[in-house]
Amino acid sequence: MGLTRHEVREAEFLLIYEKMFRDESIADLVTQHETDYEYKCDEEIEKTAEEVVSRADELDTIISGFSQKRAISRIPRVNLAILRLAVFEILYRSEAVPRNAAVNEAVGLAKAYAQESDVKFVNGVLGSFVRSLDKNG
Repeated sequence: MGLTRHEVREAEFLLIYEKMFRDESIADLVTQHETDYEYKCDEEIEKTAEEVVSRADELDTIISGFSQKRAISRIPRVNLAILRLAVFEILYRSEAVPRNAAVNEAVGLAKAYAQESDVKFVNGVLGSFVRSLDKNG
């Protein structure tokens, strides 16, 4: 039985978030999760996490453009990991993941893993980003 889209996105987020604290490769983190937690990651999860991590600077530049009140350095890492994944999906996976689905899943991750006030922040940044894309084509 395969993973649901929500389970895939949550696993991607967890790897991206963990990578922010550890100097190991995504592949090593996947192996450790599978060994320590009996948590299975498929190739899609690993590939997406690697792509998001490799594009962190690009994604952070976009996020900072829509985060009016917080510099990237002041955004809690949990929120930054959620935002990086959502912006990545909106930019590079829009054919597979509709924009509104990416935003909704990001808000769901924020509700599950971040502070209550962070949910509004994540939603606001992503809402502004999507509106700018809609306006500019």
